[in-house]
Amino acid sequence: MKRIRVSSSSSTKSRPIIPLQIFVVVIFTLVVLAIQTSNFSDYQKYYINRVEIKILSDFQTNVQQCIASRGLGLTALIVDHCKLVLKYPKGTNSTWFNKQFKKHEPLEYTYDVCEAILLWEQVRGADKCYNRSLCEEHLNVLLPSTPPFHPRQFERCAVVGNSGDLLKTEFGEEIDSHDAVIRENEAPVNEKYAKHIGMKRDFRLVVRGAARKMVEILDGSADEVLVIKSVTHKDFNDMIKGITNPVYLFQGIVLRRGAKGTGMKSIELALSMCDVVNIYGFTVDPGYTEWTRYFSTPRQGHNPLQGRAYYQLLECLGVIRIHSPMRSERNEDWSGPSGIPSRKTINRAHAAALHLKRSQEQNGTLGPFGSCKIWSNVSYDNSGPISGSPDMSETRKKSNYDKWEVMQFKSLRKEAQQHHIEMRGVSLYKMDGNKLDDLVCVNHSLKSVV
Repeated sequence: MKRIRVSSSSSTKSRPIIPLQIFVVVIFTLVVLAIQTSNFSDYQKYYINRVEIKILSDFQTNVQQCIASRGLGLTALIVDHCKLVLKYPKGTNSTWFNKQFKKHEPLEYTYDVCEAILLWEQVRGADKCYNRSLCEEHLNVLLPSTPPFHPRQFERCAVVGNSGDLLKTEFGEEIDSHDAVIRENEAPVNEKYAKHIGMKRDFRLVVRGAARKMVEILDGSADEVLVIKSVTHKDFNDMIKGITNPVYLFQGIVLRRGAKGTGMKSIELALSMCDVVNIYGFTVDPGYTEWTRYFSTPRQGHNPLQGRAYYQLLECLGVIRIHSPMRSERNEDWSGPSGIPSRKTINRAHAAALHLKRSQEQNGTLGPFGSCKIWSNVSYDNSGPISGSPDMSETRKKSNYDKWEVMQFKSLRKEAQQHHIEMRGVSLYKMDGNKLDDLVCVNHSLKSVV
């Protein structure tokens, strides 16, 4: 009788079967969990996006109603939750010829409301890039040790343009009632035009072409702050030597679409310091075929239809309030079903647009410092140098920079103080480019202000 031998090798091979099965089961379970987690994440993201899109769609309807009520003939066609088209009525006189593209101004303009509200709400809370040191030959663009101007520093500000429209109204007293008034370029301020434009003068945004006439235009108003819009050059430096006005260099956003020019920059400057921005003297009423100024003959300028459409959009986004001859006779209602959306509604739309943008970019950073690309730390104890340089002329040494840069924190409006504390003492400055996605963030110590 033969014995049956069991091979030791086959016995050895059969032993790992159970551990192998367990391993396979574990791997399968992990794969299933990963798929379920991914599906849940995708569902959650889909659900969140649906909520944000619903908020933005409702906001679009509010903007559409606002434009129908306040646009003096303009209508808004909603494309989706972000895009809308502003249309002029048939028969609108489009006589503005664009020499570059060899065609007349169009009668409709497409805007991205999500991009617009993200842009302008960030402008409202960001500081501007002002220079700390003013030299006689060069303006050094440096971040200030102490910001001269603060978000929400003023409650109400008036931005006064140069349109001939101003002569059709008497907004003078109303303009002068604002906490701060911003004027542009070589626009004169005197008794001749006082009932139309007022006499108050706090800030003046100037460009290259206005430099040569600025001494005459300022006419001894030594406290009026000059904010230089463009790159500095010899004309500015020569002009600056002969005046005592504080001078700062302004670096703002570059708007490649929408309204352009000094007026748009003045609005941007005002938003960085003011809660409410009222604009006067902008060509925003129907019927214009040329660019007029209240103090000189008409001249070629920016496209009036494009500008009027964009300014109206900004009003319905709660960025500005428009005052013009055709609006002066009606009882202004800045709220209500057909008025400007409430601040609460605008804040909800801004948050929705921001969440939607971040989800599309797969970037979960939603805090106020999510766009900070460069950080710097500066003491906020007012011990740093103020604007000026050792080689300044005797005239320049009389400039009253102390009024703005040696300012006690407790002297600011409580809203400005609260904003500063909420931002943890951080000032936001834009970097070069036409977006505010990349910021330089300067951390000022809060020890001396809380």
